[in-house]
Amino acid sequence: MGKRSLEQRLNEGTVVVAEGYLFEMERRGYLQAGSFVPEVALEHPEVLKQVYRDYMNAGSDVVLAFTYNAHREKMRIIGKEHLHEPLNRSAIRLAKEVAKEHPTEEALVAGNISNTNIFDPEDADSAEEVRSIFAEMATWCKEEGVDFINAETFYYHEEAVIALEEIQKQGLPAVVTLGLMGENILRDGYTVEESCKILSEKGALVVGMNCFRGPNTMQPYLKGIRNEVEGYVGGLPIPYRTTEEHPTFFNLPDGGCSCSLPTETTFPTSLDPLYHNRYELAEWAKEAKDIGINYIGLCCGASPAMIRAVAEAIGYETINSKYSPDMEKHFLFGKDKTLKDHNLNYSKKA
Repeated sequence: MGKRSLEQRLNEGTVVVAEGYLFEMERRGYLQAGSFVPEVALEHPEVLKQVYRDYMNAGSDVVLAFTYNAHREKMRIIGKEHLHEPLNRSAIRLAKEVAKEHPTEEALVAGNISNTNIFDPEDADSAEEVRSIFAEMATWCKEEGVDFINAETFYYHEEAVIALEEIQKQGLPAVVTLGLMGENILRDGYTVEESCKILSEKGALVVGMNCFRGPNTMQPYLKGIRNEVEGYVGGLPIPYRTTEEHPTFFNLPDGGCSCSLPTETTFPTSLDPLYHNRYELAEWAKEAKDIGINYIGLCCGASPAMIRAVAEAIGYETINSKYSPDMEKHFLFGKDKTLKDHNLNYSKKA
């Protein structure tokens, strides 16, 4: 069987997509929190390939090239603009190598472009600068042979539109997802529902939301988007326990922290105690599928085990499902008849 396109897979069922490489690389020690530039694609390609592999084996239908923040402005700010193109091409080539390893059907490879942090609706020059940034990245994606481009984490509607236009110029399918900050509206005044409706009508294959928000504070907006949009809708929350009072991970407090943090907020390096567990994420995934979200995944903070729980919750057996939890043989909590009673009877005291 040949590799199905993203649209074919969406037509036939839910597509699982693992994002979250940024935090995973930082956690593994190969990326600097703060600047958050994915130099790992050049410095440690073997590490990046393993992370791609881990997420694919956990159930992701897509190997997303790790070029988030690998745009000209971010490379300039760390003094490495000359590495911009090699980094982008390397990240895509490594993704293609891993996608071919899938034992049943070659995974899709997605290019990735993202918020630039320089877009300003009051400054027409910034829009042109953003367009040139997206144009070159989309061109490299096309030349390297990606299956589609994932344009993500836009908190300005107009910046998302520019991204979509530049992807379409390359003749590639586009997934466009928005990052909604704490004021619950995009920073140029659009609601996420309005923005997604426009983006879908302009031809994006998938529209929706990613990052910034956990399931609890993203899901109400996903429902609204699903009601407004005729096409495919994506939802990729962060796996952190955001609340109505603190809807994003940027200002999420940790009342149990016993030390003085070097940063004003728990974001980005002190969020660990605020994780959702995999079963909560699985429950969200079921609910998202039930309301008609077609493109489901997790973003910053996601681990392969979380991705696997999400994939299994919506009915998929993953490559690594053979490692999914099974307490049958556990010496304290198991049910196997050969286990020792003096341990099983002690489980509540352990």
